[in-house]
Amino acid sequence: MRIRLLVVLFLAAGPLAGQESATAIVPVVGSVFGATMVRWRTDVEIVNDTGQTVDVAIELPLAPESPVIVLTLGPGQLQRFTDIIGQAFGLDHALSPLRVTTAGRRSVTVRAAAYASRETELFPAQPLAVYIGSTFFPSRVLDNLAFSDDFRTNIGLVNMGEHDAHVVLALQRIVGRTIAVSHVRVPANSILHDSIQSLFPLITKGDGFSVVVETASRDTLVYASVIESANQAGKFIAPRVGLR
Repeated sequence: MRIRLLVVLFLAAGPLAGQESATAIVPVVGSVFGATMVRWRTDVEIVNDTGQTVDVAIELPLAPESPVIVLTLGPGQLQRFTDIIGQAFGLDHALSPLRVTTAGRRSVTVRAAAYASRETELFPAQPLAVYIGSTFFPSRVLDNLAFSDDFRTNIGLVNMGEHDAHVVLALQRIVGRTIAVSHVRVPANSILHDSIQSLFPLITKGDGFSVVVETASRDTLVYASVIESANQAGKFIAPRVGLR
């Protein structure tokens, strides 16, 4: 396996310019401090199950300078990054989607999991969704959210476009019955990762909530994570297509 770190800015044509390619995206990877001073990190595995040797570009498009690594993986070869932010990119602190571009018609397999640690204590990992191709829909729904003494929820709004995105979030407990609305502007090329309480400050606590996320901006991703306070075990919530 060969690894090349591209220290120049990621060009609009991409690091595999001129080649047919397939793209997989992990909505968020990071190395950040969270509540109760735990450190969140992300492990990533990339498996070349395409049947041939391929070049694979791994990018943090919303991290400073959008760093890119290009790997050459042989058939069946696996590359694992423990704490991809630190091990692969040499960054101490970052939060960004992870874009994996494979030369050829078929994407390599990508697996990712986020986990918290505090000093020598390691908490259960939560698998993250991986998207192949576009997942945009004007209305997307995040289900089974909670905020209480036992659980907390973070919501992520990702804008990988060149223009600001206007996002409307509607909090519901019964389908079609909105109990609170929040309007959020997500700047171009940015990620907002906030607690559900900060988005809906008038709602104190509860569970079984859904958030309907509506936007006309195509280059957006949404996600949520519900975390159990007792053991920092999290469940990643991928959106479903939905209506109010």
